[in-house]
Amino acid sequence: MQSDEKIQAHIVSIWRESQKFFSIGGREGMLVLTDKHLMFIHKTEAKMKWWKAITQRQVINFIKSKNTMICHDGYDEKELLNDVEDNRNVELAFDDISSISFEEKVWGSALLLEYEKNGKQEKFRYAIAQDWVKYPVKEPTKYMKVDWKPFVQYIKDRQRFTK
Repeated sequence: MQSDEKIQAHIVSIWRESQKFFSIGGREGMLVLTDKHLMFIHKTEAKMKWWKAITQRQVINFIKSKNTMICHDGYDEKELLNDVEDNRNVELAFDDISSISFEEKVWGSALLLEYEKNGKQEKFRYAIAQDWVKYPVKEPTKYMKVDWKPFVQYIKDRQRFTK
C-alpha cells in the first residue's frame, strides 16, 4: 500500500471461502478497496468493541441500501497501513486480479475473485455475513443480499487488462 492511497470502500463481516476442489471452511475478515489495491484483512488491530458496533451498523445500512461502496468511521488509511504490514493479510494490485464477478444466490450475494499471488493461482468466494453461529466454530448462518456491481466495476475500470 502506498501512503497516498485512499479507501474507496470498506466492508466488514466478510466470509471468504476457497473455491478449490477439496477446501473446507472459510475465514472472517474485511474487504478494503483503495484507489490502487483490493485487500482482504483478517488479522487486524481494530478493537472488538468497534468491530461489533460496525457490523451491526453495516447490516442496517445494507437493509436500507444494497450499495457496497461504503466506508466506516473509526478505520482509516492509518489503521489499514498498520494492518497491511501483517503478511497473513492479502493485498492485490488490480492487475493481479485475473477474474472478478458476482452472482446472486438464494442465500445471498457472492463476489467471485481469481488472482495469482506468489506464483499460485487462487480462487475465492466472498459474501457478507449477517448472522453468525459461534459454537463449535464461528461460521455464518445468514448472508446479506447486496449490489456488488459498483465494487466490481470500480476494479475493472482501473485494470490495464481484463478477461
